[in-house]
Amino acid sequence: MDKVLALFDFDGTITTKDTLLELIKFHKGKSGFYAGLLQLSPYVALQKAGVINAQQLKEKFISFFWKGISAAEFKLLGESFVKEKLPAMLRPLALAKIAEYKKLKYEVAIVSASAEEWVKPFCDAQGITCISTRLEKKDGRLTGKLDGKNCNKEEKVQRVELYFGIKNYQQIIAFGDTSGDLPMLAIASESNFKPFR
Repeated sequence: MDKVLALFDFDGTITTKDTLLELIKFHKGKSGFYAGLLQLSPYVALQKAGVINAQQLKEKFISFFWKGISAAEFKLLGESFVKEKLPAMLRPLALAKIAEYKKLKYEVAIVSASAEEWVKPFCDAQGITCISTRLEKKDGRLTGKLDGKNCNKEEKVQRVELYFGIKNYQQIIAFGDTSGDLPMLAIASESNFKPFR
């Protein structure tokens, strides 16, 4: 029997919204979110202009909103977000596809640029593998930096290879919705772009 690996992007593919932004609103409230966004807007413009990359922009956001928070508190925040807010953002067709693949005994993984503090609780509840961006901690607190590379673009492929070993699978099915997913879609024998819209 062929071994099959199914890879899903998270934000925009399984969810209808960007979960980092929704987590900020959940924790800081809409007023705190928009006040922060105003201060961070120059960095957003720099990223759009290609002066800084997505990882640098993400670190600006993480640092602004959560630098110095205890890792334990942030972990609880992620778990609360997944329990209280994430269900309303999930695409039913994506959940159905995950359930179908699990029933077929495929290896299923989420491969996400979002942080494991809120992606992993979702994956654990689904009984699937989580491959996601990690946040740097020092002395039990978030530094505002990422631990390693942002899990996006080619890094998604690198992390999948490291975790699973791509050659171990006769078939790879991938799902994504942005340019950051294209390298992952390129390694798949079946690629699906924006499939659940």
